[in-house]
Amino acid sequence: DVQLVESGGGSVQAGGSLRLSCAASGYTVSRLCMGWFRQAPGKEREFVARISVVGTTDTADSVKGRFTISRGNADNTLYLQMNSLKPDDSAMYYCAVRLSSVCYNRAETFEYWGQGTQVTVS
Repeated sequence: DVQLVESGGGSVQAGGSLRLSCAASGYTVSRLCMGWFRQAPGKEREFVARISVVGTTDTADSVKGRFTISRGNADNTLYLQMNSLKPDDSAMYYCAVRLSSVCYNRAETFEYWGQGTQVTVS
């Protein structure tokens, strides 16, 4: 019954920034493990970042220092701030939820997914 809607994607030049949002309904983000994944054409779905119920975060090595995941409890929204974007960051970005206090960095452990938002970096 959890619904996720991503927004904030777009086309930017290398070095630019975007902030992705994931609006959650049917649950409260403070009760969820939530993550961001991305998938480029011909590539496997890749872990980007996640945040646990208690606020512990983890990010993939490829985006460390550039991407920041956060949770807005007041508006029940997950965010991904992306800075210093590179062409290799181009992908469809997906918000995902795991209904557990235990959080992992594997796509197969997440149960609900949004439709994705496209990020293109030139």
